[in-house]
Order: sequence, then C-alpha cells, then structure tokens
Amino acid sequence: MSEFQIYHNPRCSKSRAALALLREHGVEPDVIAYLDQPPSAAALKRLLKKLAVPASGLLRRGEPEFKSAGLHSGSSEAEILAAMAAYPKLIERPVVVRGERAVIGRPPENVLALLD
Repeated sequence: MSEFQIYHNPRCSKSRAALALLREHGVEPDVIAYLDQPPSAAALKRLLKKLAVPASGLLRRGEPEFKSAGLHSGSSEAEILAAMAAYPKLIERPVVVRGERAVIGRPPENVLALLD
C-alpha cells in the first residue's frame, strides 16, 4: 500500500493531471475510484479533517445532484456529508492524501505540497 492515495475520477482532466504529476515525481498512489465505491459520511468526515476544510469546501455545487440531494446554501455539515456519500459526484476532485495531510488537486499543482 502506498503512503499516497488519490480520490480519482478518470473522466476529469484535473484528476488525470494530478495523477500524472504525482507519477512524474516518482509517486505511485493508491487510486480510489470514489464514484464506483463512494466513501461513507464517516470516511468523508475523516477526510475533511485532513483537508482542514468544512464539508462545503469539498462540495461541487454545479452538479445536478446538488438539487437532487435537496442541498442549498444553508445545508448543515451532516446534510452535506450524507449527500456526498449518496451522490459521490458531489465530491470535489481530485483529493490526494498522504498520512494525516490532504489537498484538493485544483489546480493539480496543489498536490506538490504533499511531496515535502
């Protein structure tokens, strides 16, 4: 198991670019296909702690699932976490984790902060 993990969507250009950037720097992360196996609300909460952002910081508001999930600007952390677990397309991507640290790879160069 690698010390790096990437929550990856192969259809996303930013996710592909972040994965390529890691590989260019000699890192072969464990690839988590989060759309196929969505993380639970509890796993997302642990991820948010590593990212040091609230649930809203990991939320993709432009997806149709945002409305399907009944989310709005005043949604609570619990509501957002439950929606992201039920509709993983709502999770911002990519997310790269190394130990107790994580970054959102937008722009992809953000992942370089985990290499030091």
